[in-house]
Amino acid sequence: MEKTQGKRLTEQKKEFLYLDIIERASRMGLEFNDDRLAAMMDIESADRKFNLRLEEWLKADDLNFIHDWAGIRDSILRNHFPATDFRGFVPRFAARVQ
Repeated sequence: MEKTQGKRLTEQKKEFLYLDIIERASRMGLEFNDDRLAAMMDIESADRKFNLRLEEWLKADDLNFIHDWAGIRDSILRNHFPATDFRGFVPRFAARVQ
């Protein structure tokens, strides 16, 4: 994976990272009901709200990876896209909190 720290990620690069995160969650057996589109939308919503440090999250140890995966998936209110309400949950890999 190319190093992009200190540089702004392109939208295409972000989408590939979202997919990599979903693939890791799948390999770990984390539940998302095989709905990759919904998982992608949840991650993108969280990224728009919190400016996630996606590369760090993807490379995180299992405990920290699962914390953010489960927290985002369990806390998000999906009444519109992008979702903005995470019911007080703040991911560990958030770069900002709005």
